[in-house]
Order: sequence, then structure tokens, then C-alpha cells
Amino acid sequence: MSAISQSLTAEELLRMPDDGFRYELVRGELKRMVPAGHQHGRMVLNFTTPLDQHVRAHSLGRVYAAETGFLLASNPDLVRAPDAAFIRRERLEESGEAEGYWPGAPDLAVEVISPGDTYADVEEKVRDWLNAGTRMVVVVNPRQRTVKVYRSLTDIMVLTEEDVLDGSAVVRGWKISVRDLFV
Repeated sequence: MSAISQSLTAEELLRMPDDGFRYELVRGELKRMVPAGHQHGRMVLNFTTPLDQHVRAHSLGRVYAAETGFLLASNPDLVRAPDAAFIRRERLEESGEAEGYWPGAPDLAVEVISPGDTYADVEEKVRDWLNAGTRMVVVVNPRQRTVKVYRSLTDIMVLTEEDVLDGSAVVRGWKISVRDLFV
């Protein structure tokens, strides 16, 4: 991720022309995201497809793809775009259709660590998600073939390929084998 020196707002970010890159806005600072590699894209799909199928089958809410921005804070603006996200149906009905970025945090945010990501960058994203109200942050680490599940900054569980990720506390009834994320 590389920083571009200029202070922007979420509205300005939304109006930027498409130049083939993904961006996040971190406290007014524009951060360019390198396009994902094939392994990263496959793992995101391995996570998102069964999640979306479960959510649709049970009318639980909506699942969002990596390009979706969430406005987590204002003045300076903080817009993050996880690799996958979920928002409960009740929240969607309460808020209605959002114009531009979703105003607030998703219930579930998923980050897949890319080769260019530093652990410090990923930890900063986790803090931002949790501080904004995300109920569960899942970090998939392809290098270590592990999954870290954050329910808070102190409630952290590390799962291996032998484990099952149980997301039922946020996405009713949803579970996935960690091994299935790495196929």
C-alpha cells in the first residue's frame, strides 16, 4: 500500500476517476492498494462464495465484495474496503439504501493478507474495523495458512487448517472449514 500526499474527503474519493487501482482513505490520506494477485483473489472467493450462499439462503443480510468502501469516521475521513464484508438484514432495513459509501462499519470484515501487506498495516485495519463497531474481523494469512478471528482487541482466536471458523455469533448458523479457504 502506498500513500499519496494530499488530504481528501470521502466524497472526493468517491468522485475520483477509475484508474485501475483500489484506494482507501486513512484519516484523510489516500492510500493506493496494489491489485490482488491470483492466490489472494481465489482465497477471497473461497471465503465469500459460501458466505454469500448461506446469507442469501437464510435472508440474513448482504455480503459485499472487495471494492466496497465503508465510511468509518469523518473529519478526517476514514474509508476502508475489506476483502469481504457482511451487514445484517436488520441494519440494512433500518438504514435503507446508502448513497456512496456505507455509513459505518459492517458486522463482519474479512482481510486476506497480500504479499505486499505488512502485519502493521493489517493490524491497523483490524483496529479501525473494531473501533468503528465491526463485531468480527477475520484475517486470513496465506503464508501461515491460519485465520485470526478478532471479536475485540483482546478476544482473538487463531485457527489452523484443522479448525472450523464459526461465524454464528455474527452470521447466524454460518461455519466454514479453514482448510477450504486454502484450496
